[in-house]
Amino acid sequence: MPDPTIKDQLTSDHAELYDTLVARRYFTKFERITGHLARVAAELEVEGRLTRTETRLLGGYLSAVAVTFHALGHKYVMTGRGEAAPRLTIDRHESGFPVAQELMTMAVDASQAAKHLAGMASEAELKDRMVRQIVGDLTIPTALQFALAQRYYYEALTAGGIFWARNDPDVQWIAQAGERRQYLVHWAIWDTQVNLPIVYLLDVEDDGKKPLPNDDNRWPAVQAGLMAQSSLGLKLLTMATGFDRDFDGVMPKRLRRFVLGPMYSASFTLQSGPISKVLEGAKAPEGEDWALVWTVEDLISEREEEVKDGWFGTSMRQIYKLDPLMGAENGTTRTERMIVLPEKPYQVFVEQNPAGLRDLRKFVVGAGGRILPTR
Repeated sequence: MPDPTIKDQLTSDHAELYDTLVARRYFTKFERITGHLARVAAELEVEGRLTRTETRLLGGYLSAVAVTFHALGHKYVMTGRGEAAPRLTIDRHESGFPVAQELMTMAVDASQAAKHLAGMASEAELKDRMVRQIVGDLTIPTALQFALAQRYYYEALTAGGIFWARNDPDVQWIAQAGERRQYLVHWAIWDTQVNLPIVYLLDVEDDGKKPLPNDDNRWPAVQAGLMAQSSLGLKLLTMATGFDRDFDGVMPKRLRRFVLGPMYSASFTLQSGPISKVLEGAKAPEGEDWALVWTVEDLISEREEEVKDGWFGTSMRQIYKLDPLMGAENGTTRTERMIVLPEKPYQVFVEQNPAGLRDLRKFVVGAGGRILPTR
């Protein structure tokens, strides 16, 4: 059962999936959606908008989101089949994803997974008991099915590869540029305010005596500083300038934020405006009645300037290029929103040509899961 403190806080924006078939349809839908996201990233690489290294790192986080849904699918497969069966809570307004508390609970479960598995019967033994109950008692082995589902859940947690509520910064060496080392720092969160997975990529140049990831003084502080500012409520400009000020010798040259969602669905989410009319007009079959928005915010350093630091010292500071129209408001060099959707909703999208969505880059899921980029 959900944590009582969470259940008491549910609003109209949050909903529990309490029916077995509804829960299974939800996880089946996301299994399909997450399977397409890596292909979208690959298309962006083909267009030269991501390097191979960036695609690989971003793809790792996209794969982790898929693994997370796979694990949760085991946990909630018995929803509605008994009092002990837990219920998934999703944010059905401007998210479509599970609430962040679900990810926090998973982290707690993972810390105790080995203990749970040690006290459980094996998969083979549980299946044998099921057969004996079905044949001998002529009853459905609901309790055994629940036990097996929970075993699969804990096994998925111990296997790793989960997208946690916090995925702390890691670093990838890129190149040596004169006396500076170039790194790509990457990390991710499940934002608690919007209930969406968010990935960050930060290009830095380092002129410290020790390489940044090997520096026991600087690297832990950098990791903590980045995680402390990782919130969709903060502008990229605020994050980058704060980092630039706090960490001398580590120059933040480019900061990107990938917001993976919301997911809109006629079956599971509440939406208004143009996207609502598109999904209603599509009348798409189950599994194809969805659209996922993917936002990329990008902030690029235009140049460095030497500024006074204290009474006698000086430091190099980044001057960031802002979009001439919305940069000051958004705190970015550019912001691009994309939408991934199946063919039938896309056809209605083209027919309606909604004003509020015309500028979105479209990625259409065609036959066999093929991704068709279009404008």
